[in-house]
Parts: sequence; structure tokens; C-alpha cells
Amino acid sequence: MNGLAHEAHGTSTAAVVLPLLATAIVAGGYVALAARQREQAPRWRTALFLTGCAVLAVAAVPGLSPYPEADFRGHMLQHLLIGMVAPTCLALGAPMTLVLRNIPVRRRRLAAVILRGRAVHVLTHPVTVLALTVGGLVALYATPLAGLVDARPAAHHLVHLHFLVSGYLFAWLVAGPDPAPHRPGVPARLVLLGIAVTAHSTLSQLMYAGVLGGADVPAVQLRGAAVLMYYGGDIAELALAVALVGAWRPARPGRRGPLASAVSPATSVGEGTR
Repeated sequence: MNGLAHEAHGTSTAAVVLPLLATAIVAGGYVALAARQREQAPRWRTALFLTGCAVLAVAAVPGLSPYPEADFRGHMLQHLLIGMVAPTCLALGAPMTLVLRNIPVRRRRLAAVILRGRAVHVLTHPVTVLALTVGGLVALYATPLAGLVDARPAAHHLVHLHFLVSGYLFAWLVAGPDPAPHRPGVPARLVLLGIAVTAHSTLSQLMYAGVLGGADVPAVQLRGAAVLMYYGGDIAELALAVALVGAWRPARPGRRGPLASAVSPATSVGEGTR
């Protein structure tokens, strides 16, 4: 059996405690900022963000998995939670807008300049985001990268960080309410989401057929992991589609742009790009 099936499930105490501590700090910070803006901060956004933090916490504790410690299906479930479910909840919680409302106007303007900058434009370009999300899955499951990651615990945590960040960027770009000056229109985002759905579906079917070659595990575990990727990915992406369509509003003349709202003292947590 390839070491991927054992990938860091038998982690040290520090490897479990540190992610939990970081998640708790982020959740506590969000709650504190939301309490300061309680009149403008919708409770359902707070609930979504805290749900995302809870999902991360569950994913960080191997003992909470319904699968045995060395089971490849548990590995896939962990990546689904970290890379798709948690980022969607976190992005829909609009943390950036909440932070902008709690900092001085001068710093909001600096944040607006950064958001309009070329670096952010390149990082959040649909092609870049798609390459990070789908490309990361292909690299891990269809190449020898998994074995290299398995041999290096630090690399294992970097992979999880990559899934979390890339998943967050994808959810933010597609349906996030936070400011995004270079976000494409709704039709383009639906196409982007459709491409991601197709890529995940194709990858999971190839995995089920056992033709990827990236993981040497028992067939029952490989197929079970493929089923989790197929249906779990569909559910997460359907939630994004519902969030996108449900929050979409036609542009109106004179409506303030997202960054104009971000630098205004009257910015509300619910504002963002549509």
C-alpha cells in the first residue's frame, strides 16, 4: 500500500493542536469583530463563518473521521472538508468586509489600493484560480507527488494549506460577498463553476476506474474515495451555484461599487460584488 493511505493520520499532538488553535483564534477574532458591528453584521453570515471553522476543526482531528486511520477514503474526506466545504462557508461569511468595517478609513483606502493592484488581479484571475484548485487535485492524485508529500510531514500540511487557500479563492471569486474588483460577471462565473464541476467529475471517474496511477491503495478504498470526490464535490459546487444565483442583482445606475463601499465608513458586512 502506498504511504498516501497513511498520510499523516497518525499525526503528532502538535500537528493536531496547532491547526485547532489557529482555527479557534480566527473564529474568536471574527466573533469579536462581528460583535462590534452587531447592527450591520447579519447573524447568518456569522453562523456560516463559524460553520466553516468548525468543519476545519473536524478535519484536523483524525479520530473524528468515520474511516479507519489508514483508509484512503478518510484522506479524501479530509481534503473535501478542507478544500471545498470549509472555504465555501468561510467565503460566504464575508470576513474581508467585516475587517474593513473595523479598521480606520485610511487603512480601508490602502486595502482598496491593494485589491486593485496587479498582484491581486493575477492571483484572482479565473484562469489562475482554476489552475490552483483543479491543478492541485490533478497534481496530488494523478502524479507521484502524493508519495513525496507522504514522506514529508511539512509538505503534507502545505498541501492542506494549498487546498484551503485555493478553495477559498475559488469560492470568493464565484460567489463571495466580499469586494473583488476584478471579478467577472455572473455568466462568466457560472462557466467557471461548470468547468470546475466537469474537471472534478472527470477526475473522480478516472480515479474510480483506477487509471490515474497516483495512489496505490486497495480498490475498495480507491473507489470509495472517488465516490466521495464525485458526490461531495457536486454538493459543494451546487451550494456555490445557489449562493451565486441567489445573491445576484442586476446592476443599477448610480450603484456604488464594492471598493467604494469598502472605503466608506458606512460599509456593511452584507455588501460585496454581484
